[in-house]
Amino acid sequence: MKYANLGHTGLKVSRICLGCMSYGTSKWRPWVLDEEASQPFFRRAVEAGINFFDTADMYSLGVSEEVTGRALRKYARMEEVVLATKVYNPMGDGPNMRGLSRKHIVQGCEASLKRLGVETIDLYQLHRMDPETPLEETLGALDQLVRQGKVRYIGASSSAAWKFAKALSLSERNGWARFVSMQNHYNLVYREEEREMMPLCEEEGIGVIPWSPLARGLLAGTRKSLDDKQSTTRSGSDAFANALYDNPHDWDVVEAVKKVASARGSKPAEVSLAWLLSKPAVVAPIIGATKLEHLEDALRSLDVKLTPDEVKVLEAPYKPHEVRGH
Repeated sequence: MKYANLGHTGLKVSRICLGCMSYGTSKWRPWVLDEEASQPFFRRAVEAGINFFDTADMYSLGVSEEVTGRALRKYARMEEVVLATKVYNPMGDGPNMRGLSRKHIVQGCEASLKRLGVETIDLYQLHRMDPETPLEETLGALDQLVRQGKVRYIGASSSAAWKFAKALSLSERNGWARFVSMQNHYNLVYREEEREMMPLCEEEGIGVIPWSPLARGLLAGTRKSLDDKQSTTRSGSDAFANALYDNPHDWDVVEAVKKVASARGSKPAEVSLAWLLSKPAVVAPIIGATKLEHLEDALRSLDVKLTPDEVKVLEAPYKPHEVRGH
């Protein structure tokens, strides 16, 4: 396994992060693995040297955190694990069971700590920005959690670059804990983040940990066409994925990946992840695995070194998109 600092911190994380949205209860989403079925993934990840695990309170409405916490306590040394979770999305019907108010952030953190079975969350992230809560209130609440020892580092996910920059500035001016990571929507099919967010993160020393690095499996070569919704359980039931990737030009990118992968004797997933890992600000793509081969493909990508000509072939078909994933 290879490791890197998470942004401008001394925290070392594996260059592959295991995303735990896939583990919890199938009652939440039909493609989610229940606890027993998820165990081999945690065991193999730890065996391979992965120390970075990402979940969220909303995944399986808390069950993912419970499953993740139990599995890591079983298979890993917790002092070596970097455990990340998120807050923002609805966790109930009440008006204060969502968002980024001080009340919901503090209560959400305390609930996540209990479900994870830990005393401190290594990386606590805003799942999205909240337009209904003053940014100062949100950042102040996060700083409070850091000072109380409930959280070690803070991060954010999928935001307008200007708002993320404003948050960094507010934290610096007030002496608050500062974001160290950005979990954004970034892959070969969707590269709009290269316009503002990626340069901002590179300049400010923010570690980028992309979600959907394989475009919900599209870049893994599992589908026969862009409209193929039957190749996997998830592709047939993930409405969010269908909303993210519907541009006809997206398939041109997939074909370019297949071409490069075939020529070098690699899998499309390995090539797609290797491209991401080559980007300066990218620390660790967040991998979703419901088959062990998904995890093995991700591990092999660490040894794939793309040539400049291969990168040109991969990037050439890209066409601009509307902003997706915020």
